[in-house]
Amino acid sequence: MDNPDFMQWRVNVKSRGRALLMLFLFSDVAQNDAPTVLRKGSHAHIVRQLLPHGENGLTLAELAADGFALTDHCDEVLATGRAGTVYLCHPFLVHRAQPHRGTQPHFMAQPPLLPRGEFDPTLPPSPVQVAIRKACSLTF
Repeated sequence: MDNPDFMQWRVNVKSRGRALLMLFLFSDVAQNDAPTVLRKGSHAHIVRQLLPHGENGLTLAELAADGFALTDHCDEVLATGRAGTVYLCHPFLVHRAQPHRGTQPHFMAQPPLLPRGEFDPTLPPSPVQVAIRKACSLTF
């Protein structure tokens, strides 16, 4: 597949269009059941990669061109747990699927949590915005 549509999805440092990444486990998911792999702290590296690109941001293909090399050193954790477990993650967190090594099918989903509206500079920043500012050493 050359340039599938999802690789053209754009993101900018404001995370327009996605407030959080959510991972829902609809069945029990153990280590061999293909849990999503999460790179702890990777969101801070992605924020700094996006910052120079301003409002236009980057496509997923542009972000992934080097295999997210800036996050290679990040510890990886598995999104495992009992059915009903929900992971709420920073929208820039690097994550990936992996092969299923178990014997039973399992069910997971990762829908976006959409923002309620446009960023309002008169309101206190959201936790996601605080994390973005911290990663970029911004204090306003």
